[in-house]
Amino acid sequence: MAARTDIYVPKVSLDRSSPVPLYFQISEPISKLILDGALEPGTRLEDELSMAKRLAVSRPTARKALQRLVDGGLVVRRRGVGTAVAPTQVHRPVELTSLNADLAQAGHHPTTRVLDYVTRGATEDEAEWLSVPTGTEIVSIRRLRNADGEPIALLTNLVPARIAPTSEELETGGLYDLLRKREIHLSTAHQSIGARNATKADAEVLLEPRGAALLTMTRTTYDDKGQVVEVGRHAYRASRYSFDSTLFTR
Repeated sequence: MAARTDIYVPKVSLDRSSPVPLYFQISEPISKLILDGALEPGTRLEDELSMAKRLAVSRPTARKALQRLVDGGLVVRRRGVGTAVAPTQVHRPVELTSLNADLAQAGHHPTTRVLDYVTRGATEDEAEWLSVPTGTEIVSIRRLRNADGEPIALLTNLVPARIAPTSEELETGGLYDLLRKREIHLSTAHQSIGARNATKADAEVLLEPRGAALLTMTRTTYDDKGQVVEVGRHAYRASRYSFDSTLFTR
């Protein structure tokens, strides 16, 4: 397909009195147009400087809106070309479920042991991850997830304290199910999958040799207002667990 030369200018109506962040109000309508096929692959989008000026928002807000689309695999940025809708074959829809639900659905018996549950003020980095002010009360959670009595994963999560399930609840239920019971409407997530070797502490808990291969996943989950509800940093036994993805063309 030949490169397109027209530039799409998103028609966005901003509600500045809404609790929904402006960057989310900008990016969400564009995201829906791309997923619905209304914006073809290769369509160039308005640059952040023009967008910021036209919509009367700060340049960092416009940049964050476009970056959310990049993080979701919906658009790509290239020097000298700008931002354009990504090729269709790259999109990877992922169902937003917890490991607890995935294991149960697959016929396993999941159990959980809470290793750490600490309520404290967010550090500067943690505040940035959760999009809250530094010092905001958060809960740091570390859990061991088992399947049929065998260790499967070490799960580390940061959750705003105002919505965090209790330690007792986390012993018997999945984080996402517990958040939904609190009427938190989960909407989207950005995740990255990688790998590393098990440390001595990892190996002792997961019953693996030190240096064994572990699959890793980092995930940031948002509610339907664009607010971050949890940040996860998880490690899975590569000998017992794998990630499956189904890829679609549009």
